[in-house]
Amino acid sequence: MFEYLIFLAISTATFALFGLGLNLQWGFTGLINFGHIAFMTLGAYTTVLLSLKGVPILISAIAGAVLAALLGLVIGFATLRLREDYLGIVTIGVGELIRLVVNNQDLPVGNTWISGAFGVQSYPIPISTTPNLFFRFLMIGLLTLVFAVTVYSLWRWMRTTRISGVNESLTRKTTKQEFASRLGVGILLGLLAVAIYISGVITLYDYNPKAGLMLLSLLVLAFVFWRLEILVRSPWGRVLKAIREDEEIPKALGKNVFWYKLQSLMLGGAIAGIAGGFFAWQLSAVYPDNFQPQLTFDAWIMVILGGSGNNIGTILGAVIFFAYDAITREVLPRIIPLDEARLGAFRIMVIGLILMVLMIWRPQGILGKKEELTLGK
Repeated sequence: MFEYLIFLAISTATFALFGLGLNLQWGFTGLINFGHIAFMTLGAYTTVLLSLKGVPILISAIAGAVLAALLGLVIGFATLRLREDYLGIVTIGVGELIRLVVNNQDLPVGNTWISGAFGVQSYPIPISTTPNLFFRFLMIGLLTLVFAVTVYSLWRWMRTTRISGVNESLTRKTTKQEFASRLGVGILLGLLAVAIYISGVITLYDYNPKAGLMLLSLLVLAFVFWRLEILVRSPWGRVLKAIREDEEIPKALGKNVFWYKLQSLMLGGAIAGIAGGFFAWQLSAVYPDNFQPQLTFDAWIMVILGGSGNNIGTILGAVIFFAYDAITREVLPRIIPLDEARLGAFRIMVIGLILMVLMIWRPQGILGKKEELTLGK
C-alpha cells in the first residue's frame, strides 16, 4: 500500500508540474497550447540521453528544461504574431512531430545508436543507491519540513478570503461559499498530505529509491509553485493577466506584448521539461508511445477542473485526477463486468461527463474565478 501511495504521489507531483506550465501559458496569459506534451517529451529524452552519456543527473534535467524553453522560443517566433488559433494548431503539430521524430530517429544511447522505436532503458535515476542512516534521517527531515510548510500554507489559505462585492449581503454570501469551498479543499489536501507523509517516512527509513524520487519531486513542485506564486503577483504577472483579458490595453500602455507572451510560453515549456525528467525517472524506461497527445488533454482537464489562473487549483486538479484514476481502476472492475479496453473507454467517458457537468455548474473550475475565465472569450 505504501509503495502505491508513493507511486501516486510521484505521478501527482509530476503532472501538477506539467499542469502548472500549461496554467501559466493559458490560465494566466491566454495562450492556447494543445501540444504541451512536446515540451515534456523533449525534457524527458534530453534528461535520459545526457545521463546515459555520463552527465550528472541535475545538469541533465536543467538541460532538458532549457531545450524545452528553446522549443517554446521557436514556436513563439513562428506563431505569436498571428491569431491565437494558429498557436493551437501549430502546437498540436509540433507535439506529434517530436514524438514521430523520436520514434523514427536513431538515438545515441551510451556508446551505441539504437532505433527510437525500441525506447530507452536502464538509465540512472536520482538517489537510486541506499544512503546511510544520517542521510535517510536528513531526507525524512526535509519531508517533514515540506509537510509542515504545506499544512501551514493550507491553514493560511483557508483563513484568507478575498472578495470584492458591491452589495454587502452578496459579499457575505460569496464569502461563505468561498470559505466552504476552501475548507473542503483544505481538508482533502491535508488528509492527502498526512497519508503521503506517513508513507514517505516509512519508505525513506526502510529505503526505497521511489521514496527518494517522491521527495525530490515534492521539493521541486514546492519550489516551482512558490516562485510562480511570486511571479504571477508581480508586475510581470499582472501584465500577463492584462494580455489574457485584452492585449490591446497593455499595448496602449507601451508594453511589448509579443515578448511577454514569448516569456510565458518559454517558462511554461521549461516547467513541462522538468516534469518530463520526473516522468522518465518514474517509468525507468521511455518509449515514444509514452508521450501521446492524450497527456496534453489530461493536463487541460487538471487545469480546467481546479480552475484556470489558479496555481493551487491546478495542484488540486492533479490530485482529483489521479484519485479518480486510482479509485476507478480498483473499484470499477468489481462493479461493471467489462474487459480492460472497454473499461478504459468507460473511465474516460465518465470523466468527460464530470467535466460537462462542471462546465454547466461551475465553468470557472473548483477554485477559479468567473471573471478570470478565458474559455469562450
